[in-house]
Amino acid sequence: MSDPSRPAPPGQQLHALAVELAAMAQNGLNYATDRYDLARYERLRTMSAEIFAMLTEADPVRVRHALAAESGHATPKVDVRGALFDPAGRVLLVQEKRDRCWTLPGGWADALDTPSTAVEREFAEEAGLTVRATRLAMVHDGSVHNHHSGNLWHIYKLFFLVEQLDPGQLPTAGLDEETTDVGFFSLDQLPELSTRRTTRAQLEQLRTHHRSPQLPTSFD
Repeated sequence: MSDPSRPAPPGQQLHALAVELAAMAQNGLNYATDRYDLARYERLRTMSAEIFAMLTEADPVRVRHALAAESGHATPKVDVRGALFDPAGRVLLVQEKRDRCWTLPGGWADALDTPSTAVEREFAEEAGLTVRATRLAMVHDGSVHNHHSGNLWHIYKLFFLVEQLDPGQLPTAGLDEETTDVGFFSLDQLPELSTRRTTRAQLEQLRTHHRSPQLPTSFD
């Protein structure tokens, strides 16, 4: 977990400013009616896109189009993750096709999903297992814990503990073509993690929640 008493790296600070500018621009364009104010908010959105492009080496025009596609009041996006521990205390991880690194099964919550439905669906698609969400263990600000300096959006991460409904079912990767491998790992022998999705500290905290069901939900 990041030390709040220490200043964030410059790139992380710049990313936070870009997110704030983008949110300010989106909210202004959503609520303002004066044409001069609208023009100022458009300029703010362009400035935000230029900062994001500098951070990610992306095309600023494409970034601006991505920001312009958003509408309504700016609000964080929701990422859900599920933690399944086996009797030996190992946690199930999947290998992401994009970066070949490992993470808890999960992803964006879809419209009309309940949070628990979202994590159960993602688990089935990425790990091939039918599970039931049993407890919301953690709610994290991804910018704080996962250093989302390369992401356009502010992200809240919901971590659930899950249980397997069919003990005889074997995990299978790639059903959604987004994962390439799946397996159980001891926290002492973890593969390379996709830390923008899942960190070692988050896995250790989830293990603590798994071992101590009486613990309340941890949140930022």
